[in-house]
Amino acid sequence: MTLRTHLPLVALSITVAAAAPALLAESRPDPSFLVVETNRGFSRLQDAVDAIGGKSGTIRIASGRHADCAVQQAGTITYVAAVPGQAVFDGVACEGKGTLVLRGHAARVEGLVFANVRVPDFNGAGIRLERGDLAISQSWFRDSQQGVLAGADTRAAISIDKSTFTRLGTCEGAGGCAHSIYIGDYGALSVTRSRFEAGRGGHYVKSRSRQITVLGNSFDDTAGRRTNYMIDLPGGAGGRIAGNWFVQGSSKENWSAFIAIAAEGRQYSSAGLVIEANDARFAPGAPAPSVFVADWSGEVSRIGTNALAPGLARYEQR
Repeated sequence: MTLRTHLPLVALSITVAAAAPALLAESRPDPSFLVVETNRGFSRLQDAVDAIGGKSGTIRIASGRHADCAVQQAGTITYVAAVPGQAVFDGVACEGKGTLVLRGHAARVEGLVFANVRVPDFNGAGIRLERGDLAISQSWFRDSQQGVLAGADTRAAISIDKSTFTRLGTCEGAGGCAHSIYIGDYGALSVTRSRFEAGRGGHYVKSRSRQITVLGNSFDDTAGRRTNYMIDLPGGAGGRIAGNWFVQGSSKENWSAFIAIAAEGRQYSSAGLVIEANDARFAPGAPAPSVFVADWSGEVSRIGTNALAPGLARYEQR
């Protein structure tokens, strides 16, 4: 006779009940937007931003394509990709401005992709910053009218590190050109270890900030179309431009200079601006001659040693 051991019904019920939460957790998809501090998930980015409100918090963004945008009115928020480079905001702008419209105390953006942002006034940006501090790292801005567009906040600072700007800018709008990065009257701008490539109009970096730091970047205009200056400081600035690699392409709206200083007036002194240890050259077929630094202020005197291609003058006062 075969002996059979039967699990008591009570024990079986307890086992199933204990396993149920684990099974549900495994089958439940991760939320698109998770507020890390409270472990609350949201399907809309704006809801996650509103849940943080005027406090400080982190929103972890799931991998995949997100047709979404948000406006940050207050607080300090970090927007971070669960997997760097895998969370893509694609083609949606809030308030007719950008994917992230920021006017809180501060924001940080890590590992995100902003793509295909276009609006009727030709200023569609991955990030539209209206006030407050902003730090960006390991992010990619591509195929949009602008990458980062900032207003004015003389008490705040912007830093951009290890990020890429691809196929940005346009001069289609009646109000003037859009650019890969366009910063208004900010206290300081720092751009480090980043890549700019294949611009579609305007400048690669245009900044009206009082202080500028541009270190260790590459500006590859080889595949650019109707681009302008690599760096434009239209109101002048102090700071340092060093250790960068510049290649000017053949399709230029303005090929007369790589770096332009105070072309629209002297809002800030450029006497302390240091430009050194850069490498600048022409792509095959690019128009020459050109000027590495064109200075409308008459103040730029601290141009150190730079590796300049034949046909590229070191400095010209205009």
